[in-house]
Order: sequence, then structure tokens, then C-alpha cells
Amino acid sequence: MKTRQLVGLGYLLVIVSLCSAFYLPGLAPVSFCEKGTEECQTQIELFVNRLDSVESVLPYEYDVFDFCKDDHEKRPSENLGQVLFGERIESSPYKFHFKEDIKCNKACTKNYKTGNKEDIAKLDFLKMGMQLNYQHHWIIDNMPVTWCYDVEDGQKYCNPGFPIGCLVTSDGRAKDACVINSEFNKKNTFYVFNHVDIKIIYHSGESEGWQGARLVAATLEPKSIRQADENNVNCEAGNPMEVPGDFKEDVTIVYTYSVTFEENNTIKWASRWDYILVSMPHTNIQWFSIMNSLVIVLFLSGMVAMIMLRTLHKDIARYNQVDQGDLIKLTPTKEKSSLPYEDAQEESGWKQVHGDVFRPPRKGMLLSVFLGQGTQIFIMTFITLFLACLGFLSPANRGALMTCAVVLWVLLGTPAGYVSARLYKTFGGEKWKTNVLLTALLCPGIVFADFFLMNLILWVEGSSAAIPFGTLVAILAMWFGISVPLTFIGAYFGFKKPAIEQPVRTNQIPRQIPEQSFFTKPIPGIVMGGILPFGCIFIQLFFILNSIWSHQMYYMFGFLFLVFIILLITCSEATVLLCYFHLCAEDYHWWWRSFLTSGFTAVYLFIYAVHYFFSKLQIIGAASTILYFGYTMIMVLIFFLFTGTIGFFACFWFVNKIYSVVKVD
Repeated sequence: MKTRQLVGLGYLLVIVSLCSAFYLPGLAPVSFCEKGTEECQTQIELFVNRLDSVESVLPYEYDVFDFCKDDHEKRPSENLGQVLFGERIESSPYKFHFKEDIKCNKACTKNYKTGNKEDIAKLDFLKMGMQLNYQHHWIIDNMPVTWCYDVEDGQKYCNPGFPIGCLVTSDGRAKDACVINSEFNKKNTFYVFNHVDIKIIYHSGESEGWQGARLVAATLEPKSIRQADENNVNCEAGNPMEVPGDFKEDVTIVYTYSVTFEENNTIKWASRWDYILVSMPHTNIQWFSIMNSLVIVLFLSGMVAMIMLRTLHKDIARYNQVDQGDLIKLTPTKEKSSLPYEDAQEESGWKQVHGDVFRPPRKGMLLSVFLGQGTQIFIMTFITLFLACLGFLSPANRGALMTCAVVLWVLLGTPAGYVSARLYKTFGGEKWKTNVLLTALLCPGIVFADFFLMNLILWVEGSSAAIPFGTLVAILAMWFGISVPLTFIGAYFGFKKPAIEQPVRTNQIPRQIPEQSFFTKPIPGIVMGGILPFGCIFIQLFFILNSIWSHQMYYMFGFLFLVFIILLITCSEATVLLCYFHLCAEDYHWWWRSFLTSGFTAVYLFIYAVHYFFSKLQIIGAASTILYFGYTMIMVLIFFLFTGTIGFFACFWFVNKIYSVVKVD
């Protein structure tokens, strides 16, 4: 048996390693040809996206910063996930054709007059962007235009964004991007990156028998160059483009760009994202995280196996060893006839509460609602991660991950209603209308209310992450038009089914619970129960929070899927272990405790998020702080329902299993 498990684990690790290295681009390749060729596309379009910062949660649209605009601006259609993440893609004035190098071309000129209030406001907003290190995000052929630079140990890091500019403070400290140029040394001065050298790398199709070429990389180098004459631009060298901290004289910023093309037939189109993703040095840490989690799982599995195979097996065997022949021999004396039964009872306290262990819990309505929502979230998470592991939700397919999760959640109202109704009926509940309404509205309503309040703040701040009113209406329509009816359908079938049959009868009079030790009391057990599951995920959680708040790309879904499986096992085993200890202490209130034991992992998630905010992030401002904790509370609630549901059903199976193999008169 152990050999099979080890072989299965080996296969799983191989699959995960393949999943983390393979992705399906999600879009068909586009072939480019030189100007004058009609068979394929000749013009290369450069799109700009919203700007964001690690020092602020508020992203802004490209146009808000008064950069160069396209005269014939167009916006490609965006999916639901892109809208929810605040992406706002639009065309740019940076125009060029395939294999046509551009030495120095002017995009536009921006003039700021000291006496004009509108110009003062625009320049102040631009300075704020440089002070908070806001980053451009440009797109060519659905690929991020990256800024590659050397980091420690001779490695190269390719950032899918580049800064607006940088600031040298009044005390002479250079912030962030200012360190790339020694000329950026004037105190209380902003330096605008108003020139970019763009390099397009392509893979030619002539050697492989198809016409044209495909783009496999797009990089740029930002520069700050002051133009002496805006009509005769020079992009080779010059003084940096300075914007004084105090706006006392007119400022003119000329935006320019250069483009070069380079052929490279060693890079395949299907692996063109590798140079961005591989430059993120996280793989070794990910394997350490997996091994750390596996050690915890093996420890818990050993504990559970010891209980199941030794303690429980012996208890059940002794409890059931009195067959009919023994009873006939022992009937003359009352003491002998009851001795085996009493010995078995005295050795193990869990058998003594068989008449109360399936007594319906208090607040059974709320517990059934939580379990219905948790089931919905569990199935949604499993399918989403499985598709992401296969590569369908890769970074190349923008917004696909969030779109998939939202659509799945809407379509999975049926299992939520079914599970909630079936369990509520098992608990003996009769208010089925209240049950189904709470299942459909309670937890989604809390999430939507939090989300709406955060959206109001984004609206007030003028952020691009503010969801348009039409999208909000569409989300509400999906919720009330699809999810709620599906929940009612699931609840209908759940209430039609008979209540889950319990293996033992429940006594009419509740048994008194004896005095408990400190470790078998409810709160200490619940607090201890969430430690091990959190220990399995906290390293992976660091990378997830980085991708959300530090704008780093997350692509190792194979590792995440394996950690997801480990989390399931750990939550189940930790809850079963503690449930067994509590039953041995003759405390039969396990319904809520099993849910809260594994669900308490969400509390550790919140504590870690607070630690991450103060130790890793540089976020400043009240609005950004409120937004961070507002969105964190949504994550914590979803994670609470998810982990609590896992622990409950593992414990439910365990309790049913052990009491079904015991003979009870």
C-alpha cells in the first residue's frame, strides 16, 4: 500500500512540474510582414494599459496622467475579469510597421504654463505619479513590453512595466528608478522618462515553411532626455528632462521613441512568455514550500493512521467481541455478563456518547447555509485551479482567471442549495424558505456589500479600478437572474431527498458533558486546529499576495494546485484528529467545532495579511489602506467558508464511519 502511495505521489509531482512549465497561449498567433505585403499584417499596434504602483492600491487610466493620446483612439473589448481587475486598454500614438526601424520620432509635446490652473493640476498629478513610482504597462501583440535590467548575481530581471519617472528628494536621496542614471542628482527634482528605445524580436517563418514572422519578445529602455528644439528632436544624448519640485517656470515635455527589430529563430512563439516568467527566481522556494507542506501532511497522516489502525481498531474489536456464544456462557452472573461491555466503555470515552453524537447542533440553519456556500466555493476553486494548471488561464489570456471564477460561482448555485437544504433537513429544520433565501443571499450579499463600498472609494478617487455602473448591473443580473434561481432548484431537490440516516439513535435526554481539560475545551482546540493547515500554505500565500498587491505575475498554477490538494488533506486530518480527542473526552458538540477548527485557518490568513501589509508593502494613504483591508476581508470570508466546509465533511464522514461499525443496543 505504501509503495502505491509513493508511486502515486511521484506521478503527481511529475504532472505538477509539467503543468507549471506548460501553458496554452489562448490566442492564435499573428503573422507580420513587411510593408507592401498583403498576405499578413504589416502595422504593429502598441496598446497602453492602466498605470499602477506598489505604494498605492489605486490604479489610474493612461489618459489621466496627460501623456500622448492617439488621434484615432480605440479600445479593444475587455472581458469581465479585466474590468474587475481595473485593466483599461487603449491604443497609443506610438505607430510603426514591421521591420521598419525608427531612429527618433516625436510622439507629442506637452506644455505646462505657470499661470494656468489646469496645467498646474496636470503637472502636480504627474509628479504624484513619479513620487509614488507609478508604472506604465504597454502591450504589443498581446505581450507585455518589458523593461529588462541586471540584478544580483549577474541575473537579468524583466519587469512587465516601467516607471513614469523618478524623484530625487530634498535631502538628496534618489528614489527607485533614479539610481539607473548618475546624472539624476539634483535635489527636489523630478526626472520624467520621456523617451523609450523599443526593441522588437521576431521569429521568421521562412525556415519552417510559413510566410511572415511572429513576434516573440518586446523590450524597451526608458530614458530622460530634454529636447532643445521640439521640431528637431535628438534621441542620442542630452541633459535629462527635469521638472522642478516648485513650479515657477513653464515646462515643456517632448515625448519621443525609437524602434529596432531583431531576428531570433531560437525562441518559439509558444514559449515567448518564458523570458518574463523564468526571470522571476521563485522556483526553488516553491519546491521548498511543497516539501514543507508534505512533511506536515506525512506527520498528520501518521497520527491519523495510528488512531485509525491501532486505537480505534482495538476499541471496536473489543467492543464487538461479545458474540452470542459468550453471552450464553456469561448469563448466570450479572457482573460477568456486563463486564466486556463496561471494559470497552471505560477504555474509550467516544463510545459512551453514541446517544448524543448526532444530536442536531444549535444554529443549524446558519451552519447549513455556510456549508452550502462553502461547497459552492470549493467546486469553483477546484475547477478554476485545474483549468489554470492545464494552461487555459495563463497570463497570456488576460482576465480569464477572474472571469472563469465568477462564471463558475454563478453556475454552481445548484450544489450550494442542495447541500444546504439536505443538511438543514437532517438537522430537523422546517423553515425551508428561510434556508434557501439565506443560502442564496447571505454570504454573496456580504461580499457584494464590501465590494460596493470599496468601489465607492475607487469612484471618489477617480481610479480605473472603479467598476462601471453597467458592469455592476451585469453582476447583479448574473447573481439574481442565474445564481439565485439555480440555488432554489438545488434546494428543491435537496428537500425532496430524505434526511441523511444516522447510524445510531439519538437519546431524548442530553447527556451531561464532564469537566474538560484546557486542551479539550472548544476555543483552545479551534485555535490549534488552524495552525497546521496554515503552515502548508503560508509560503504560497506570499506569492499570491505579491501578485495581487505588488503587481507581479503569478503563473505557477501547478504548484498552487498541489498545495490546494495538500490543504484539503491537512484540513481534513487535523479536524478528524481533534474531533477524535474531543469525543474521547465525551464532548459530543462536534458539528460547529469541526467547521470552526479548520475554518480558523482564515484567521491566521488575516493575521498574515496584516503582517504582509506592514512589513512588505510601502502603501501610503488612507484610501489605499482601507481598500487593502476591505478586499482582504473578502478573501478571508471566502477562505473561511472553504476551509470550514472541508473540515466539516471530513469530520462528518469520520463520525459516521466509527459509529456505524459499533454494535449499539
